[in-house]
Amino acid sequence: MASNTDPESDTGPDGAQHGGVQSVDRALAVLEILARDGQAGVSEIAEEMGIHKSTVSRLLGSLVSRDIVHQNSERGKYQLGFGILRLASSVPGRLSLVREGRPVLESLAEDFKETVNLAVLRSNYAVNVDQAMGPSTLATYDWVGSLTPLHATSSGKVLLAAVSADERDRILKETGLPARTPRTVTSRNKLENQLLDISRDGYCVVREEFEIGLNAIAAPVYNHMGTVIGAVSISGPAFRFDPEQTPGLPEALKQAGLQISKNMGYTRR
Repeated sequence: MASNTDPESDTGPDGAQHGGVQSVDRALAVLEILARDGQAGVSEIAEEMGIHKSTVSRLLGSLVSRDIVHQNSERGKYQLGFGILRLASSVPGRLSLVREGRPVLESLAEDFKETVNLAVLRSNYAVNVDQAMGPSTLATYDWVGSLTPLHATSSGKVLLAAVSADERDRILKETGLPARTPRTVTSRNKLENQLLDISRDGYCVVREEFEIGLNAIAAPVYNHMGTVIGAVSISGPAFRFDPEQTPGLPEALKQAGLQISKNMGYTRR
């Protein structure tokens, strides 16, 4: 039995079970780090939180067992996992969006042979709630449950373009514009100009802004009130996938977004 002075003890000097609350706080801190950075190792998390690596390993093990966190078997680092959808899907309409979007995603993946994702806005990030895989053996990354930065991804920019100026200002003040790659847009003025173009064109293209070697294109999805509630995207390796050079892709993607919107009750005005 650990002593009451042990920093890892679950019991305080007065016998109170305060350690459980501390564990919850620490687990939430781990999730925030993974949401912010995309992925991180035990040592990185422990150093930032100022706690023992053994404590971080125990927290991660618990989160992994619930599918909230996933360990990348190749790199040994951790990232948010599929189980995060249990939280995201508690928001009204999320599950129906996935259900109504699934056939459209599968059709796009079949037609364009690349990975197709459906994302929604959640806690200042774009969270991918569904995915259809293209037939290429290179398109094997599972993005479902991943929280990605709004300013560096095609889906994120589509979602960011749809919020009010005040909401966008709040989000960007909280998240900043950190560079994910040398191509990430980190200028607020340049980003705002891009968002205007997205609103005008009805789609967004990013080239290696989130990851080197990854290009993507996204279009909005609306609800019955005409409010943007999601974004449908296609992504693929930069060496073979240039969205605007792929015949018919931008228009097909916009139509796919409108089809999902129609399934959600949207009537184009």
